[in-house]
Amino acid sequence: MALSFPTYEQWLLFFTGGATIILAANLVQWVIRRERIYLLYSGYILVWVVSFGIQFIDEPAHIIAFLRTINLPLFSLLYLELAIVFLNLAPQTRLMRWYRLMQWTWLLMTLPTVYFNLFSSLWQTSWHATWLTICRLVVILGTNLTIIYSFFTQVKQTDKLARFFVIGTVALWISEILASVSVLTHQELSAKELESMPLPLNLGFIVQVGILLDLACVSLGLSYRQHQQAVRQLMAEQELMREREQHLRQQLQADLALQQLRQQHTEAQMRALQSQVNPHFLFNALNTLSALIDENPRQATDYVDELSNVYRYLLRAADQELTPLSAELDFIQSYFHLLKTRFGSSIQPVVNVDETLLEASLPPLTLQLLVENAVKHNRVLPEEPLTIRLRTSAAGQLIVENNRQHRNVRVESNGVGLSNIAEKYQLLQQPLPLIEEVDGWFRVTLPLVPANTPSRKSALPS
Repeated sequence: MALSFPTYEQWLLFFTGGATIILAANLVQWVIRRERIYLLYSGYILVWVVSFGIQFIDEPAHIIAFLRTINLPLFSLLYLELAIVFLNLAPQTRLMRWYRLMQWTWLLMTLPTVYFNLFSSLWQTSWHATWLTICRLVVILGTNLTIIYSFFTQVKQTDKLARFFVIGTVALWISEILASVSVLTHQELSAKELESMPLPLNLGFIVQVGILLDLACVSLGLSYRQHQQAVRQLMAEQELMREREQHLRQQLQADLALQQLRQQHTEAQMRALQSQVNPHFLFNALNTLSALIDENPRQATDYVDELSNVYRYLLRAADQELTPLSAELDFIQSYFHLLKTRFGSSIQPVVNVDETLLEASLPPLTLQLLVENAVKHNRVLPEEPLTIRLRTSAAGQLIVENNRQHRNVRVESNGVGLSNIAEKYQLLQQPLPLIEEVDGWFRVTLPLVPANTPSRKSALPS
């Protein structure tokens, strides 16, 4: 049974439909992406669709002849522009100038064709056939050889996008060579007879197979290009995300380092303030002990024992930023014991603190400084006892107050008492104490830090 081929009319319908589908797909891509390469490729496909879509239209004859013959220079002009994009040729080079020269040449070569077909009857003469043969030879050879030369001399051989384009060019060139061979081997046949030959030898079929292979390769190249763009965009976004994450980490590290530096600075300032308390307390305690040794040596011995207990608390509290109010009250009771050892009933401590506030905190040794200042700056006599009251307010604050009994002689002071307390509260970013004199009472209102407020160091155990 002999192998039968479809007729050229059937094949032409298939070719035109396939090329039209590719054209529509590229137009959609151009509308979506607005990239010049899709518009160029759509124009290139349109040239072939029009050239072969009018294959069996005969009237008006000169218009049809014009449409059939103008396609080659227009195709080559567009194909060179596509090659510039696909091969990624550098601008302002000798090769690029050669491309532009060829494009202008192919454009000028369309002028005789326009004249022959639209403004004279020369398209029916041998002059026109000779001109078309010359154009076909020059355009095909010039275009294809230039593209292949560009690929092997100016393009990296690993460039897959360029490979797709060059393979399509070679396929198209081979089909043109085969078509030329078919014409040469059947010189005795007329143009009509050549067009009516069976498919394997049909001139139009051979060229159209090459065109379809070229369209397939270029379409695959565009798909690969689109995929590469998506990959590059994804990699760029990932790199941007990595840079942002790295910048964020660096910023967080810088913020952490700055916070640690500030914390170290604050702790250094707190330690400096604590170091001011110990000499201050020791100075006053030794003065008291010195006087007590002369007055009552036995009480001096008891005083030394109590002083050792008090100083133990001082050492434990030296590295604390906050201490519970309960621990501070226990300490101040021991301190009152030292004062009563010396002054007896001349000191009248009164403590009235809400038990619900005992877990609240305050800077350590605050009460000792206030009590010490009260003793230093006021008369402490049996007939004029000094009353020191520690109480809490309805607003949850601690109030330390004493009756005003100014001494008649000037008392030396190193000036670290109240300013020391205020600086501690400032470093802890807490409200400052309120210092006032009300109805003959010197009063200091101390804010208490709630028990659930975090601190850089644990509070001193009671």
